[in-house]
Amino acid sequence: MSEDLIIEAKEFFEDYKKEIGKDIKKGAKTVHVSFQNLAQFSHTLADQLLQKPEEILSILEIALDETGIVKGAKVRLTDLPQSQELKIREIRAKHLNQLIVVEGIVRQASDVRPQIVNAKFECPSCGTVISVLQIDKRFREPSRCSCGRRTGFKLVSKDMVDAQRIVIEESPESLKGGEQPRRISIFLKEDLVEPKMEERTTPGARIKVIGVLKEVPIPLQSGAISTRFDLALEANNVIPLEETFEELEISEEEERQIKELASDPDIYNKLIASIAPSIFGYEQIKLGIALQLFGGYRKKRSDGTFSRGDIHILLVGDPGVAKSVMLKFVSTIAPKGRYIVGKGATQAGLTATVVRDEYLRGWALEAGAMVLANHGVACIDEMEKMTEEDRSAMHEAMEQQTVTISKANVQAQLRSETSVLGAANPKFSRFDPYAPVAQQIDMAPTLINRFDLIFVMKDIPEKTKDEAIATHVLLEHRNAAAKPAIEPELLRKYIAYARQKVFPKLTDKAVAEIKRFYVDLRNAPALSEEAVYQRPIPISARQLEALIRLSEASARVRLSNKITREDALRAIEIMHWYLLQVGIDKETGSIDIDKIVTGIPASERSKIVFVREAITRLESRIGKEIPIEELKIELADKINEVELEDILEKLKRSGDIFEPRKGFIQRI
Repeated sequence: MSEDLIIEAKEFFEDYKKEIGKDIKKGAKTVHVSFQNLAQFSHTLADQLLQKPEEILSILEIALDETGIVKGAKVRLTDLPQSQELKIREIRAKHLNQLIVVEGIVRQASDVRPQIVNAKFECPSCGTVISVLQIDKRFREPSRCSCGRRTGFKLVSKDMVDAQRIVIEESPESLKGGEQPRRISIFLKEDLVEPKMEERTTPGARIKVIGVLKEVPIPLQSGAISTRFDLALEANNVIPLEETFEELEISEEEERQIKELASDPDIYNKLIASIAPSIFGYEQIKLGIALQLFGGYRKKRSDGTFSRGDIHILLVGDPGVAKSVMLKFVSTIAPKGRYIVGKGATQAGLTATVVRDEYLRGWALEAGAMVLANHGVACIDEMEKMTEEDRSAMHEAMEQQTVTISKANVQAQLRSETSVLGAANPKFSRFDPYAPVAQQIDMAPTLINRFDLIFVMKDIPEKTKDEAIATHVLLEHRNAAAKPAIEPELLRKYIAYARQKVFPKLTDKAVAEIKRFYVDLRNAPALSEEAVYQRPIPISARQLEALIRLSEASARVRLSNKITREDALRAIEIMHWYLLQVGIDKETGSIDIDKIVTGIPASERSKIVFVREAITRLESRIGKEIPIEELKIELADKINEVELEDILEKLKRSGDIFEPRKGFIQRI
């Protein structure tokens, strides 16, 4: 039977020499064989391949060798029938030793190490050679021979190859409701771990794996083998899937509906009505989130660096204003959305970490939420409850959109082209419109500065608005609330379609509008000479780039490859609204970007300068130890006592001054 199959396989390779020709190069190690081609040529070979995959794969490789087309190449399968495709959660014991196909996101990847993959033993009693596949971390010997012998087998030879273990988990969009993604280990070897392939199986990558399902014994602490087994897939082929925003099949009818929506003059209002429809109001915030979902796009600069296209948004506000509901909605509607709660989030869970791999006795790279949400949205709730150390890991992931790991001899750079939608509660429960955001949520200014938009959600009693909210909530409970203007599934496909197909460019009119807004806001006239000294910086180049991203997203909504003046004005309006909400200096009435990102507005910065200068003058007259009362007299016409005490406290915390004895200060 085997000889007949080898002859048939040789005929197949001779017939399909042209089809596999692209793989046949000098020193080639791999030949890709389409299952569909094999089935068309020989039903017997195809059926046997599904029933006895390891045996038939070996026959195909022997036949390929004997044809002389290429020597020592591995046969890698493609185009398996749909009947062999399984979700990870559907894999059962009945699938053992069968050829199956699974898809998922790489969650963990070990180092590449040499490994014994097969060991051959000779039975001293009958001379039979027994081959034992080594997929466990312990070296396995035969349990018995066909002659009945159980021990004393002689090791004849062993095959060693480069090997790697990866762990893949189900992709978020394949899950329903609150399902947790399931995982499975994949064993890769030989050409599947070559550098060019290893780059495609880094954590966060989406792949399809064709392989044979194997059982892996679970050793007990006593050293004995448990009656329970793990399941693992011995890979025959790994196919990297295209890294688009989402792999969605969009029918012709859906494409027609999407284009019809994009040409609707009222499309922006429809989007607002479709974002978290169970929440009443917050139209500007919902528009900002809609633009975040559509996003800008990543561009390569002339110096080789990249500017990000993903939009980051932070929601700050009183408890009970539906921030969490907003985040959970976005995590379900956004392709590759991830919802994370700050209190339980760690640096490793957000970005990546290195873990011990017990199978290959090495180290494995494990991806965190921001890497797994690559080309999606990471929704991080209760950010104020995260530790500073954990939050610091987000800096690189948000701006450079990479995660660099250098631990335990593992050096890697993972991609995190992820939009971040964060939410935080103020330290004292209620948001204070006069206090800087940075002081209220206790976050590093460098992290706050990475958010393109910061929206405040306030709970202010107002009869008309309260009546509307009450009506909306009550209708929701009676199941009588209005349906979203765009159904969630269509909205998902609309977003994916726009991000895959549309890459808009700025028109001259759009450039003129953005430039005018930026220049006029930065150069607002000062009212006096002192005002020039105190003049705040209302907007920086970082906000300019945010305006471009928002304009690109606005054009993507219309599926337009041109950013019009109207797109630019829409971006300017939402940016100006955000700056007016959180960036107003209460003393000068001007927008001050530093109030948002550092917590110190320009008016306060100038007062700190006055205090420093006064300390210097008094030192020359009095000495190093300066009475606070003398400082109050010196600054009486510029700063009141309460403000002075507050500034002195800040200078103490920053390490500029200290109090040698009560009522005196001294510079450090």
